[in-house]
Amino acid sequence: MKVTFFEDRNFQGRSYDCMGDSGDFSSYLNRCHSCRVESGCWMMYDHPNYMGNGYFFKRGEYADYMSMFGMSNCIRSCRMIPMHRGSYRMRIYERDNFMGQMHEMMDDCDNTMDRYRMSHCQSCHVMEGHWLMYEQPHYRGRMSYFRPGEYRSFSNMGGMRFMSMRRIMDSWY
Repeated sequence: MKVTFFEDRNFQGRSYDCMGDSGDFSSYLNRCHSCRVESGCWMMYDHPNYMGNGYFFKRGEYADYMSMFGMSNCIRSCRMIPMHRGSYRMRIYERDNFMGQMHEMMDDCDNTMDRYRMSHCQSCHVMEGHWLMYEQPHYRGRMSYFRPGEYRSFSNMGGMRFMSMRRIMDSWY
């Protein structure tokens, strides 16, 4: 897994090679305006310590990612997403603390309202696989990354309410 960050657009300026999670780039680069993902899948954040808005990057070249994604801030931290082979399973809940309607998912869902008659989800339990969840239907809007674990409340994520979910597949690596 490797990603190279560059201070300027079009892979110019000083660079920083990253091969794992990095909570703060400030000691390596003053800013980051382009990157090249040589392998792996990554979540990039516009604040240090994996905070702020998250953006999913897979193998490829991003010469001016700020324009591509409509970002106002440059990347400040990144988290490597480990490859998962096997089944995917997640339970989503209508309310905090695993309350309200519950649905078990094993595949992508582009609209929780259409599929489950559930306007949004406020907590989840990821049992298998790695998932991206989006605040709007059809995989649009702000996104968050979820690895296996229990997520009792999304209120600490800026009050996001998720309406679509997608598996991070091994073919993306």
